[in-house]
Amino acid sequence: MGCRRGCTEAPRGGREKGAIGTGAAKHGFVIESLFNSKNQVATEKLLEVALARHEALASNIANVETPGYKRLDLAKNFSTHLQTELERGDRKGMAALRPVISADEKRSSVMRTDGNNVQLDQELLAMASNTANIEVLTQFVSGSIKQLRTAITGRNA
Repeated sequence: MGCRRGCTEAPRGGREKGAIGTGAAKHGFVIESLFNSKNQVATEKLLEVALARHEALASNIANVETPGYKRLDLAKNFSTHLQTELERGDRKGMAALRPVISADEKRSSVMRTDGNNVQLDQELLAMASNTANIEVLTQFVSGSIKQLRTAITGRNA
């Protein structure tokens, strides 16, 4: 049964009224600021870019024998935009950037007679390099989450 006005009974869970609100708001701000730090936002953006590039490289490998297929990769100007935002340190600008994948027309000099410009050996090397980038970025994000968990719980997980 609930209490009437003036009752001193503690709410369910044995905590005083208001105790959760103050601490939760404070911890929520700390957690929010950790996940919105420039380094965290930059790492997440780099991971998003690496994953988009991975999909493009996988598509290239899958279509190595498709006549007329043009190799896909990150748009050349995207790297410039990303570098600019990283140097400025603008979290909102970094977060707003979206990876742009486009056809790579510059490989026309190695275009085969069937119109396909994918070179399997170069795609496999790019895929291996991109996979290494994804692993490093994933380890960084994972380490940040482990540090946060340790800070919250006070013990290593």
